[in-house]
Amino acid sequence: MEAGARILIVEDEEKIANLLRDYLQAQGYVTHHVSRGDVVEEWVRHHPVDLVLLDVMLPGRSGLDICKALRTFSDAAIIMVTARVDEIDRLLGLELGADDYICKPFSPREVVARVATVLRRTRLAPQAAARAAGISLQPDSWRASLDGVVLDLTAVEFKLLEVLSKQPGRIFSRDQLMDSIYRDERIVADRTIDSHVKKLRRKLADVVPEHEFIHSVYGVGYQFEDRR
Repeated sequence: MEAGARILIVEDEEKIANLLRDYLQAQGYVTHHVSRGDVVEEWVRHHPVDLVLLDVMLPGRSGLDICKALRTFSDAAIIMVTARVDEIDRLLGLELGADDYICKPFSPREVVARVATVLRRTRLAPQAAARAAGISLQPDSWRASLDGVVLDLTAVEFKLLEVLSKQPGRIFSRDQLMDSIYRDERIVADRTIDSHVKKLRRKLADVVPEHEFIHSVYGVGYQFEDRR
């Protein structure tokens, strides 16, 4: 169990939301509840969250639309919760970037078990990827090292390395990187991200000159490449 993980419950039925909250908190999770779809994106942009329990049918904005929007800037796990049991809706939710789905009616114990499973999978995978690359990240202290050598990174460089190294092979656009790094929605020019990437590359190359960890993808953005 990932005790202390932060769970956002997005559910407009108060009884269901309260039931989920009680079961999740009993297992040591920290929960927050919102009942409207049109407030979710703004809330996630300004609060740390590890997993979103996201109902499909919501007032203000649909869960499928929210899922797609969250995936443009957040790496929080997403479990779709739906009463629409036809296969198309299930697959659509997953294709938009959800990690799992649960159909109503459900057992609260089932939800807790699925939450634990998804958190283990999504939290352990980035750590394993970072270890394979020789990169160690300690977000609480903003400390990063490569092959045991401490990297002298700025806060922005640390966040940039964290976002890229969590998903080796994924191509991030500059806009996606800016949204991940600058949560206060400030306006940042593309060349600012390019400058941070250049400096981060140089610091990584000082330790491991034979491997280029961050690749430019012409016209798109940047991609992290693990060592094989």
